[in-house]
Amino acid sequence: MKSRENLVRVKQFQVNEKRRQLLQLDMMIAEFERMATELDLQIAAEEKKAGITDVNHFAYPTFAKAARQRRDNLRNSQADLVQQRSVAETLLAEAEAELSKAEMLESRDTKVREEVGSRSAMIG
Repeated sequence: MKSRENLVRVKQFQVNEKRRQLLQLDMMIAEFERMATELDLQIAAEEKKAGITDVNHFAYPTFAKAARQRRDNLRNSQADLVQQRSVAETLLAEAEAELSKAEMLESRDTKVREEVGSRSAMIG
């Protein structure tokens, strides 16, 4: 029953791959959060230096506007990654369920082989 063993290995590989993808998404989300926080600090410093916090003011710092846009883009990307993460969690749960089924089938097949082997040894 080598095919079952191969099936278990394939399913295990799929589970490991899904876990790796989930970890990678977590790292990207954290990195985007860190970058957005850094931009918030830069925006606050620039606004304090200029003494203007109204984005629509004609003398609002250009750097602060650009940093706000970058921060907003990061937040949007982060929200997209959070959605991707929830999908990846679902896919991981499905892959783990499939792996569990494959392992149970492999276990059952192993027991059947052992029983058949012990019976043939008694007969032979």
